[in-house]
Amino acid sequence: MKALIPSLVGVLALTACAATPHAQTAAPAPAPAPVHTVLPAKDVKWSPAPASLPPGAQISLLQGDPSKPEVFVLRLRFPKGYHLPAHTHPGTEIVTVISGVFKLGEGESADPKKTQAKKTQALNAGSFFAFSPGMAHYAYTDTDTVVQLSTMGPWSLKYVNAADDPRNKK
Repeated sequence: MKALIPSLVGVLALTACAATPHAQTAAPAPAPAPVHTVLPAKDVKWSPAPASLPPGAQISLLQGDPSKPEVFVLRLRFPKGYHLPAHTHPGTEIVTVISGVFKLGEGESADPKKTQAKKTQALNAGSFFAFSPGMAHYAYTDTDTVVQLSTMGPWSLKYVNAADDPRNKK
């Protein structure tokens, strides 16, 4: 009986391969397991944002892993008076403003005393933007503000001016 089981498994495997029209080609990679996430607002957990962002911001990872080539969703909470200097990302950035007002500017220069009023657009809760990879942009907040980023990893941030990178300020 023990010898019969491996033989049956082999016959079934050969039969399955013979019935497959492309039996000679490699099998396609398995599809990723479906991700089902339900997260009530009261269960959103906040922690300090990574060192790539100026101090004061907080982050909540809702789904996925930003360091891997997969879809992820996170929220960023910025305090009143926060400034995110001009920077770029290697991938598409897709953002929805959840609360507050996110003052968004496009370009490589972001002097709040000279350009904020002229070049930024005030995005209220419910607003949305999507930027192509490499698009330089910056932001300010005059109120506590939360944005949600939904995109594909791996995610990173490169400052236009290396002196603005908080990782360089030790």
